[in-house]
This record gives sequence, C-alpha cells and structure tokens, in this order.
Amino acid sequence: MKRKLPIIFAIMLGIALLIATVVVGQQPGQPTPPPSHPNMPPHAQNPPDAPQPPPPPDPLAHVMFPPELIMGHARQLGLTDDQKTFMRSEIQKTTASFQELQWKLQDQMELLHETMKAPVVNEQQALTQLDKVLDIEREIKRLHIGLAIRLKNRLTPEQQEQLQKMRAEHHMGMQSPPEDTPVPME
Repeated sequence: MKRKLPIIFAIMLGIALLIATVVVGQQPGQPTPPPSHPNMPPHAQNPPDAPQPPPPPDPLAHVMFPPELIMGHARQLGLTDDQKTFMRSEIQKTTASFQELQWKLQDQMELLHETMKAPVVNEQQALTQLDKVLDIEREIKRLHIGLAIRLKNRLTPEQQEQLQKMRAEHHMGMQSPPEDTPVPME
C-alpha cells in the first residue's frame, strides 16, 4: 500500500491540474500558444526543457480570505469572541469533512488506477470511475468555498478592508527584483 501512495498522489495531482486547466481555461490577455506543425515530431513541438507558463491566478483569491489569514490576525482584526467561536467551529467541521472526503478520494483514485493499468482499458468503466473522482473533488472544492463564504460573511466591512490591506502588504513584501536587476544602493 505504501508503494502505491506516491503513484496515487501523482495521478491525483495530474487530474487536479487537468481539472484546473479545463475549469479556468485560458485567461484573457494570455498569448495563445503557437499551433503545432503537423509534420514536426511531438518532442520537437514542446521541448521538455522549455519554460512553462505560470499557472493562471486564482480568480477568487482577491475576494475571499483564507481561514489561516483571518485566524492568524484575529487580534489585529479585533475579532469578537462570537466571531472567533463561530469561525473555529466552522473550520473544525470543514476539516473533519475534508478529511473524510480525502479518504474517499484516495479510495476512488486507487480504483481508477487499477482500471487504467490494464493493457486494454475499458473506456466506459474508466470514465465512470473518473466521474466518481471528479464528483469528490467537486465536493472538496464546494466545501472550501462554502467555508470561505461563511467566514467572510461573519467579518465586518472594516475587517474585510483590513484583511485586503494585510494581503496587499504581504504580497508587496514578497516581491523582490529579478536577479539580474541591480538593487540601488542608498
């Protein structure tokens, strides 16, 4: 079983990336990749060492607040005891549900892996199993978004504004000049 876990997680990561690509799609303003030449061999079309474009940004990141950001700044935000109690309870419930869904996802991924490793894959069976995996992943995403909504709805507009500022300051502090850009000396 321990040998199978890295394979299962690799498959889960691959499926998650595939889902993210399909769900998010190409963002406006991103250049369209050049079409591949039909006579060019596949390995020459996309060399493995070619730089990969960065993943598209999370379209909800600027309007939602991660639970760890809120709870990590509870005192600065002036969260009331009622807010803290509510948020802790919601986070605990969500964490328990998430753990259960992770176990279900792992079970379904193992079944999908078993289906896919056959020399000849039963397409209908594989796609049915994939649907089970995707249904659980959808539940997980819904669980996380639901928690983010409930937490945001318990924050006052002032607290939300303060969190926006904290996030902006955090991102500004994380940005550093590129390595080849000289840093001015004062």
